[in-house]
Amino acid sequence: MEVFNMIKAMGQGTGLAQFTPAHIIMLAIGILFIWFGIVKKYEPFLLVPLGIGCILVNIPGTGLMAPGGLLAYNYQGIALVIYPPLIFLGVGAMTDFGPLIANPSTIILGAAAHLGIFIALVGAKLLGFSLAEASAIGIIGGADGPMAIYVATKLAPHLLGPIAVAAYSYMALLPLIQPPIMKALVPLEERKIAMAKIKPVSKREKIIFPVMMILIVLILLPPIAPLISCLMLGNLIRESGVMDRVSATIGGVFLDVITVFIAVAIGSTMSAENFVNLQTLKIVTLGLIAFCFGTASGILWARLMCKISGGRINPLIGSAGIAAVPMAARVSHNIGLQYNKRNYLIMHAMGPNLAGVLGTAVAGGIMITLLGAF
Repeated sequence: MEVFNMIKAMGQGTGLAQFTPAHIIMLAIGILFIWFGIVKKYEPFLLVPLGIGCILVNIPGTGLMAPGGLLAYNYQGIALVIYPPLIFLGVGAMTDFGPLIANPSTIILGAAAHLGIFIALVGAKLLGFSLAEASAIGIIGGADGPMAIYVATKLAPHLLGPIAVAAYSYMALLPLIQPPIMKALVPLEERKIAMAKIKPVSKREKIIFPVMMILIVLILLPPIAPLISCLMLGNLIRESGVMDRVSATIGGVFLDVITVFIAVAIGSTMSAENFVNLQTLKIVTLGLIAFCFGTASGILWARLMCKISGGRINPLIGSAGIAAVPMAARVSHNIGLQYNKRNYLIMHAMGPNLAGVLGTAVAGGIMITLLGAF
């Protein structure tokens, strides 16, 4: 009898005894993320650690998200808004703002692709979320993971988990989400348009740009100082030409490591207890709708610009107006190559893509300022 009780106690202490159907669902989602990352090669730097975080938090009894647990410590990088500015620092160090400086008109495409933010905001309000919650949900449509985290911590910290998961998972799945919309809205002949080479931008212009952006954006919208200041600092380090080793480290190994940390932290919010509910389903659905509308509106504006320019602009770059850098620009480039092997759209697409980053930051700053969360 004593041996039986010991065996019974041992069985109850395993994770198997605590598994629920919700845990199994979330484990399947985690495995699906890993499959997309490894087999389909959809942004593996995001999806693989995201999937691992999801799996770890849904194995009962590990205590990884309990106070003092490994995942709980890692999550503080999101809760205390440490990781997002560091991500922006690395992105700035790896980014060439030359395409945006050379062709400022692409700012229009960055603005147009942000229709998704307002679609999601209105949709969330209609579904019963407060204005602050709806604003935090809406920013998912900007396709900027760090900005979505930052705005959520200011306006709706209790929704941080599902908002971060929606933003980052859809960013990683852009190669799956955007192409059907692009092919549906852009005629075959316009997909083949080869754009002229971007005019060169001087080193002086590239150095002045981040300094001017810090002065202009932060004076007008101080709430977004942590992110924009780090983005522009990283870019100034890159363009200065006197810190090449630092620039390569920040935009390379450092950014990769922080990306893994933040993706695992986001995945660790996907516990069955917190994630399998109607509220999360609403947020994830609104996020997908926002991405689709943002992609479509950017493309339609790009088609208009194509007509006005006499066919010199390939409308495929319009989908890059959302802020997922450089994933959205890469999708535009890859789709263009399918229809014209000499069609290199990556640098042209980076213009609206970078405009999308700044546009999402401005939208987030306005929301935080108007709602008094700063």
